Amino acid sequence: MRLLALALAFSATLASAQEMPSSGPLFAATLNDLDDKPVALERYKGKPLIVNFWARWCGPCRAEIPELIKFRNAHKGKIEVLGIGIEDKAEPAKEFARAYDMDYPVFVAKEQGIPLMQALGNTKAGLPYTLFIDRHGNVIQRKMGVVRKPDFDSVQDTLLKK
Repeated sequence: MRLLALALAFSATLASAQEMPSSGPLFAATLNDLDDKPVALERYKGKPLIVNFWARWCGPCRAEIPELIKFRNAHKGKIEVLGIGIEDKAEPAKEFARAYDMDYPVFVAKEQGIPLMQALGNTKAGLPYTLFIDRHGNVIQRKMGVVRKPDFDSVQDTLLKK
């Protein structure tokens, strides 16, 4: 019986690992920063990342911003948080980021936002959507909905592994 349970747990682990999207589309993207200047996201390759898709009109997105800020500050220089706004224009996104004290890199996705989210495993394009990517570029976890402290706690050790 224990062997069967172990086999089922192992196959469930494999299945969940296979369900994780590739981070390739993220690192292939060039998005605009809040000054409307293009930034190739490949510059973040090789770093542990939390990539959070949000929009100004999304209430749950607003609710999770303080947790993203706290987590980044607690791991400054070790894990980077990237915010990708499903927004058309940099100026309103810049005002929003300033109002919410978003002290991490924030990008405006413009027309690339929804296709990028879908390529990264969010087929329904719901928000907020967060990916946890290790330094090797593997998506180790993803979450649709508000990220909270327990979500960060469950992945931080894996993100910090060399």
